[in-house]
Amino acid sequence: MADKPFPLLTSGEIQAMPEVANIHQFNAKAVRHTRSIGDYLGLEHVGLHIVRLESGDESTQFHFHHCDEEFLYIMSGKGIADIGEQRCEVNAGDVMAFAQHSLPHSLSNPFDEDLVYLMGGTRSEIDICEYPRINRKMYRVHGKKSYVDMQHLHDLKPPEK
Repeated sequence: MADKPFPLLTSGEIQAMPEVANIHQFNAKAVRHTRSIGDYLGLEHVGLHIVRLESGDESTQFHFHHCDEEFLYIMSGKGIADIGEQRCEVNAGDVMAFAQHSLPHSLSNPFDEDLVYLMGGTRSEIDICEYPRINRKMYRVHGKKSYVDMQHLHDLKPPEK
């Protein structure tokens, strides 16, 4: 049996972890400063991250997943969540959860204070992520990502009987 990491991270160990700045592939204003604690703990099927959004930054491009599920727990600060057609202020202690085929969503920080949240979710082998505001679909198949703009996507007709 391979050595597994010890399944505990103390708050001091988490604070000592370097943050990695992740810029979203479809939104240059979406800059997440991330500590990937799930990777450090050896989780393979669940992602678990502590994310910090600086003032003026966004979390992602407005999206939803067909296979993955995700959640966010606001630890400190406040932000604006776009969920479907609604805009909601979120604050420390609030939770958002998005099942497969959920309403599209994104998060932004228009406030002066950093927004910090715990983000987690499944890591399906295959996922389709839709970005309705930019009319794009992204496909992730066994770690490889590709995308198509919706005007280039064609439906197949069912075979004639």
